[in-house]
Amino acid sequence: MDPWNTPLADPPRFAAYVDTLSDALGHADRVAPLKAYCTGLLLPGARKSIEPMAARIAPARVQATHQSLHHFVAKGEWSDTALLARVRAAVLPMIESQGPIQAWIVDDTSFPKKGRHSVGVGRQYCGQVGKQDNCQVAVTLSLANAQASLPVAYRLYLPEAWALDPERRRKAGVPAAIRFQTKPQIALDQIRAAHADKLPPGLVLADAGYGIDTAFRTALTELGLPYSLGIQSSTSLWSPGTTPLPPKPWSGRGRPPTRVRRSPDHKPLSAEKLARSLPEEAWQCVTWRAGTNGLLVSRFAAERVRPAHRDELRHEPRPEEWVLIEWPQGEAAPTKYWLSSLPPETPLTELVSQTKLRWRIERDYQELKQEIGLGHYEGRGWRGFHHHASLCIAAYGFLVSERGRIPPRHPSSSGSKHLSYPPITDPAAPPIRPERHVPDSITTLRLGLTRALLQSLQRCPCCYSPFVTQ
Repeated sequence: MDPWNTPLADPPRFAAYVDTLSDALGHADRVAPLKAYCTGLLLPGARKSIEPMAARIAPARVQATHQSLHHFVAKGEWSDTALLARVRAAVLPMIESQGPIQAWIVDDTSFPKKGRHSVGVGRQYCGQVGKQDNCQVAVTLSLANAQASLPVAYRLYLPEAWALDPERRRKAGVPAAIRFQTKPQIALDQIRAAHADKLPPGLVLADAGYGIDTAFRTALTELGLPYSLGIQSSTSLWSPGTTPLPPKPWSGRGRPPTRVRRSPDHKPLSAEKLARSLPEEAWQCVTWRAGTNGLLVSRFAAERVRPAHRDELRHEPRPEEWVLIEWPQGEAAPTKYWLSSLPPETPLTELVSQTKLRWRIERDYQELKQEIGLGHYEGRGWRGFHHHASLCIAAYGFLVSERGRIPPRHPSSSGSKHLSYPPITDPAAPPIRPERHVPDSITTLRLGLTRALLQSLQRCPCCYSPFVTQ
């Protein structure tokens, strides 16, 4: 299949898709800016902020288009929740046509920022740079199966310093109802809303930033949602077959003891100590999916344990669940740990493959940032930050739905096409690495749609040269 000549991602379907979203905006005057903004996000360009998008979409009316888009995003009183609901209603059927929803993936993504006035900015861990830095962080919930995924909820994490500062809140337009919440608390709100909306159920997946939160795990269990959540190597666990000691015998005085207990010679151990105590036969090599460079294989062990965090304050032990441990061959120590409430009879291969499905959220973030411009919003306000993200997810959702129209490729074949390049005449020049175009990649789909959308523009969005029309 030639990705450049594919009939997928064509303008008529894009126009129909945008029309289905427009009902969520509440006013007919917002339909044109919606289409213009989504078009701008899909067109080529190094920046997907309002001013350069206005220049690409309407080079003869840059100022007027800029004002229209700015008002639509920064000040428009339309609901992000309603728009995202329309997006998922349009896109989820295509995702489910490739297989049932398998996972609800919780994660957060960061955006490095300078200054202190952009809403929610502060010095905190920034995953994009891998260290503490000045940034904004958003918490998201995505629905996924092995073939596709879609963010269905998105909310800025507001640091406590921001939440307790009335002046900063006022300037950034933070709604009065927004209070300080931890990231797991924000994620729980998103999960409860998705559960109330009766979205297709799935295994809740998240990294250790959420998995170490006992209240988060408990709330998921109360909702009836299974989970497989990352934990730290220091997380305390009761090893297989052990539980806390029962309450002390009553002495006959005072209230009878009711809390379980520990003793110096009967106590939990860390996840890492448990991993190191397992016999060699407990470890198995498991292949969970095909990656870009071949099959993904590692060494795993799984045991039934009981989480021990502060259980000395409880009247009974916590329920038994899985601890899944990854210890790649040749590594000096285990690299990853998870707690999972999947049933006791779950095979190790299934436990691994379902837990590892969290990779889809990393793909979402990569494509949303690199292809759509999720992190390119330059405004400072709460409303604009969320409106821009919702529109990015809307544009991304169209590409996800279009990708679902392509029959799945055989996992052993990349299905890519090498483009021809002229020979290098300078012997000192570095070799040119041919770009690989895969028909079902978001990049190829966006470029194919871009090629068609360009026909509706007066000028090239890259060099602004007038298009020659016949």
